[in-house]
Amino acid sequence: MSRVVGVWSYPVKGCAGVAHTEARVGRAGVEHDRAFMVVGPDGVFRSQRRDPRLALIAPEVVGDKITLVADGFGGVVVGIDISSARRDVTMFGDPYRAIDQGDEAAAWLSDVLGAPSRLVRVPPEHDRVTDGETPGTSGFADSSPIHLFSTASYDDLCARIGNRDVRPDRFRPNLLIDGWPDPYTEDDLRGCVVGTVRLGYTKPAIRCAVTLVDQAAGARQGPEPLRTLAGYRRSPLGGVAFGTKFAVVEPGRIAIGDELRPTRWEESSGRV
Repeated sequence: MSRVVGVWSYPVKGCAGVAHTEARVGRAGVEHDRAFMVVGPDGVFRSQRRDPRLALIAPEVVGDKITLVADGFGGVVVGIDISSARRDVTMFGDPYRAIDQGDEAAAWLSDVLGAPSRLVRVPPEHDRVTDGETPGTSGFADSSPIHLFSTASYDDLCARIGNRDVRPDRFRPNLLIDGWPDPYTEDDLRGCVVGTVRLGYTKPAIRCAVTLVDQAAGARQGPEPLRTLAGYRRSPLGGVAFGTKFAVVEPGRIAIGDELRPTRWEESSGRV
């Protein structure tokens, strides 16, 4: 039996994750997941690919306020603005509209990152449509709203690397699943119910340079895990794959200990 052993959200894209024992899940994923984003003066999003220090910023959303904290920089608390004028932002070259969260958050972020930065939020009318096999939506996630992988897959990767220095948080999952005896079982999963949430498969998770960032140090730490993944996990879509992405078909709640109940497997997998 497969069960949830980890649940995370990432309120600010690229910043530290928030661990949950239980969480609400909407069409755009775990509540508040990637609802905020850091952008430069030109509106282009900041990512750990170029700004690994984002990992040092710990966000928390409580009610109508967001708190940002980083060691050595204290913190800042600002009210969440969902009504001010919209501004243009860009993510992976695609245009979006967002709401700037003010000068106080901008000044604090600029100090931490060492470059002019501003905090923006998705507007209530955000109607992004994500790609993949199952239609869905998300805030400012790279694509699909839910990313999961299994402890079996992680253990297999660590064995191939020869150590466990690459922690699971480098992959920034929303769900970590335990109980599958074989690694990469999630590759064949096409639909499931977790807690009261129904998920539909979108695509494999193609890994990028963010996996090279030590999330505790906020800095790149060598070639792993991409070097090892390149030796056995190359995807026909290009790049290397680790984990699977899903759209939210029916919202609900997910908690640690919930069973993952498959509803559909890849026809060729033999796991029906």
